[in-house]
Amino acid sequence: MKSYRDLSPSLRTIMTPGPVEVDPRVLRAMSYPILGQFDPEFTELMNETMEMLRDLFQTKNQWCFPIDGTSRSGIEAVLVSVIEPGDKVLVPIYGRFGNLLVEISERCGAEVIMLERDWGAVFDPEEIIEAIHRDKPQIVAMVHGETSTGCIQPFDGIGAACRETDALLVVDAVATIGGVAVETDAWQLDAVIGGTQKCLSVPSGMAPITYNERVEAKVLRRKTIERGLREKGAEAKPGKTVASNYFDLGQLQDYWSPKRLNHHTEATSMLYALREGLRIVLQERLEERFARHRRHEAALVAGLCAMGLSLYGDPDCKLPVVTCIRIPNGVDGESVRAMLLNSFGIEIASSFGPLKGQIWRIGTMGFSCNQKNVLHVLGALEAVLLWHGVDISAGKALQAALAFYARKGEELPC
Repeated sequence: MKSYRDLSPSLRTIMTPGPVEVDPRVLRAMSYPILGQFDPEFTELMNETMEMLRDLFQTKNQWCFPIDGTSRSGIEAVLVSVIEPGDKVLVPIYGRFGNLLVEISERCGAEVIMLERDWGAVFDPEEIIEAIHRDKPQIVAMVHGETSTGCIQPFDGIGAACRETDALLVVDAVATIGGVAVETDAWQLDAVIGGTQKCLSVPSGMAPITYNERVEAKVLRRKTIERGLREKGAEAKPGKTVASNYFDLGQLQDYWSPKRLNHHTEATSMLYALREGLRIVLQERLEERFARHRRHEAALVAGLCAMGLSLYGDPDCKLPVVTCIRIPNGVDGESVRAMLLNSFGIEIASSFGPLKGQIWRIGTMGFSCNQKNVLHVLGALEAVLLWHGVDISAGKALQAALAFYARKGEELPC
C-alpha cells in the first residue's frame, strides 16, 4: 500500500487579491467540535452570524446569510433566483468579473445588455443611469471592486435610478466587503454578494449575501408558482420557477428562518470560521479597518513608486485593496513570481485576459494587510528585480515605505 507523507503546507506570505492569509483565531475556530445543524446551540450561532452580517453589509435587511460554496456560489444563487428567461439584465463591464455576470445571466435565459469600458478605468455613474432609463432592465448586475484591473466602481445615484425604473440592483462586492465601505442601504443596493477569502480573511468556502424585500418579493412569487404547480401535480414551468434547487433563495431563506426547514446540511466548521471572522472585523470596527487597508496600500504604493515601477490603471478609481503594477519591458513576469515564491515564500498574482503578462497584482487584504508583509514584499521584489537585471532605484523602496509609516498618513504618494 502506498504511503503518503504527513500534510504540512508551507508557510507563505500571501499578497494576492485572494485568497489571503487566515487569522489564527479563525483557524482555531475551525477546529472546534461539530454540532448538529438543528442543535439549539448551533442555530444560535447561525442567528449571531446573521446579526453580524447586517453590521458588515451596513443594512437592516432581514436576509443576511452565507451560501455554502465559494464566492461564485453566492453570485449564482442571487442571479438564478431573480432572473427569469426574457428578463433584461444590464451589466456594465470593466474587467473579468463583469463577464462572469454576463455568463451566468445568459445561462438563466436573460437578454443581456452590456456596457463596456476599457480595462483600467470605470464608468461615470451617469453613463449607467442613462442606460437604466433608456433600456429599462429588470436587473442591473455590477461589480464593485474588480480584482482583475484593480479598479473600484462608484455607485452615486445608480441605486436611485433602479428604484425609479423598478429594476433590481445586484452587486458583486466579493473583493471589497470587509476592506472597503459597502453601504447597502445608503446606496440602495437590492442584493449584495460578498466573499470570505479576501478582506474577511476566512478560508474560501462561503459566500455571505444580503438582499432586501424587493428581491424577496420576486423570490416568493416564483416560490408560490412552484408550490402551486407541485400541488396540482404539474411539471415546473421553466422560467417561472428557480432552475436550481441548491441555489434557490426561497428554500435557503426558509432554512435560515426560525422555521429551519431542512434544505442542506450546513457547513459547520465553515460557519464557525465565518462567525469568528465577522467577530474580528466588527471588533476592529469598520471605519478603522477601512483606514488600515488604505494605510498599508499607500505604504506599498510609496515603495513601488520609489523603486521606479509604474502602476496600472486610472489612479482616480484605484481599488484600495489591490495594486496593479506594470511589468517592466523585457522582464519575464512569471520568473519574477516564481523567485518571490521559492526564495522568499511570497506569493503575488499575475493577470489574465488582455492583461496577461502585462501586470502583477498585489493584494493588501484582511489579515495579510499589515506593515510586516508590505515591507517584506517590497524588499523581496527589489532583490528579485535586481537579480533579473531590471534598472530600478535600489534601496529606496523600503525607505519610502518606512517614511510613510513614520508620517502615519493614508494618502497615496503617487
